Amino acid sequence: MPWRSCLLVCAIISCANSALIGQEAEVSARRAGILARMQQVMGDLPSAKDKLPLDVQILEEVRTPRYVRKKLTYQAEKGDRVPAYLLIPTARMPEKRFPAMLCLHQTVNIGKGEPVGLGGKPNLRYAEELAERGYVTLAPDYPSFGDYVYDFAKSPHASGSIKAVWNNMRAVDLLQALPEVDGKRIGCIGHSLGGHNSLFSAAFDARLQAAVTSCGFTSFAKYFQGNLKGWTSPRYMPRIATVYDMKPERMPFDFTDVLEAIAPRAIFVSAPLHDGNFDVSGVQDVARAVEPYFREARAKHLPQFVYPDCAHDFPPAIRAQAYGWLDDVLENSAK
Repeated sequence: MPWRSCLLVCAIISCANSALIGQEAEVSARRAGILARMQQVMGDLPSAKDKLPLDVQILEEVRTPRYVRKKLTYQAEKGDRVPAYLLIPTARMPEKRFPAMLCLHQTVNIGKGEPVGLGGKPNLRYAEELAERGYVTLAPDYPSFGDYVYDFAKSPHASGSIKAVWNNMRAVDLLQALPEVDGKRIGCIGHSLGGHNSLFSAAFDARLQAAVTSCGFTSFAKYFQGNLKGWTSPRYMPRIATVYDMKPERMPFDFTDVLEAIAPRAIFVSAPLHDGNFDVSGVQDVARAVEPYFREARAKHLPQFVYPDCAHDFPPAIRAQAYGWLDDVLENSAK
C-alpha cells in the first residue's frame, strides 16, 4: 500500500477511535449525572472506602441433585449482616467457571425463600431455575423481609432503596470472590420489588452485565395516575413525600433515566398488559424514549421489552425467554 494511503487509513482509524472514546465519555458523564439525581431522592450511596470484609458465615448446607444450597450471612456494614441463599450447580466442566445471577425477591414475607423455591409462588422460583440451568445464584433478603430484621428508623441511610443497592453491591463482591464464578458474567433478576431493585442495582453497579425486570416499574406519571404514595415508605424512598410532595413532575429522575444509566449494558423488561401495580402504557413510554439512546451508546443489545397477556406475574414462557436471553448476553459479555 502506498505511504499516502497508509497515512489516510491511519488517520481514519484514529478519528474513529477518538469518536468512540468521546462517545464513551459522554455515556459515562450522563450516567454520573443520573446517579447523582437518583441519590437526591434515595440518599448517598456509601463509597468503596466504606467496605468492610464480607465475613461470610455459612449457617446451613443442603445438597440437591442439581445444586448445593447454602444459607449464609454476609457483612454489608458494621453491625449489619444480610441473610442470603447461595445456590451452586453441582455439574461443572473442568476449569470452567459459571455465570452468576443476583436474584431479588418480590414483596413477600419469606423474602429470599421464594426465588430459591422454599415457598411462595412457583412462577417466581428463578434462583432455583437458573441454578438448575447452570448459574450460580445468590438470593439475599431485602431489609425487613425474610430473616433480615432491620430498623429503618435507626438506619444511617436515607432510604431502603439505597440500602438495598449497597447490600446488592456487596453481594456482587461475594459472587466475584467465589472460585466457581466467572466475575465478568454476572447479572441480576427480580420481580416487582425485585424488579426495580434489580434496575436500581444495575444502574449503580457497572459489574452487572445484564438486568432482568418483571413487573418492576412504570413511569412515575402513570404510577396510579401520578399518586406516588406507594413509593414513600421507609422501605423505599421517603423523600418522595418529604421533599418532592409525591408529585411526578418534581422528581429529579424517572425510569427512563434509570434504564439509560445502565446503558450500554443489557436489559430485559417483562411488563404484563394487565399489571395492576405498574401501568403498561408507562413502560411503553419508557421503551420508546430509551431505544434511541441505547443506539447512540452503541449497545450490543438493545433493551428487550415483552408484554405478556397476564396480570402481575412472571409466567413460564416469559421466564424461558428471559433465561435464553441471559445465556446469550452473558456468554457474549465474557468475550
